[in-house]
Amino acid sequence: MDELKSLGKDTGYHFSYSPEVLESFENKHQQNDYWVKFNCPEFTSLCPITGQPDFAAIYISYIPDIKMVESKSLKLYLFSFRNHGGFHEDCVNIIMKDLIRLMDPRYIEVWGKFTPRGGISIDPYCNYGKPGTKFESFAEYRMINHDLSPEKIDNR
Repeated sequence: MDELKSLGKDTGYHFSYSPEVLESFENKHQQNDYWVKFNCPEFTSLCPITGQPDFAAIYISYIPDIKMVESKSLKLYLFSFRNHGGFHEDCVNIIMKDLIRLMDPRYIEVWGKFTPRGGISIDPYCNYGKPGTKFESFAEYRMINHDLSPEKIDNR
């Protein structure tokens, strides 16, 4: 853990998209398949057309391989979207791709549940399974079935 730069240190916030703040550490249970889930209910980005803020809960779930994402660096990374102009679908795909580059997980999915603007909420979902492994077909299965039992939405 000596290589971690932000954990236990004063926090410096980045006010523009900053994937370089993401940090990883070694998975000490590489022999196991297990889920790591992050619920990030205070995600904010900007509409790239109007500049108005968009708010969402971002759900990140992954099955680690050799590396894992350090949670404080993930918080700083997600905060860096605060002034980033990106469509909802773009934001969740960028988050997933940055985490794949950082960790090379066995499996990962990112689901954004954005609050409505103009009477419509948008909930983009993306996933990835490591090619050549059982997680490649698992990703296909999860994509096909990810929203078969949608939750009741009464708070947006």
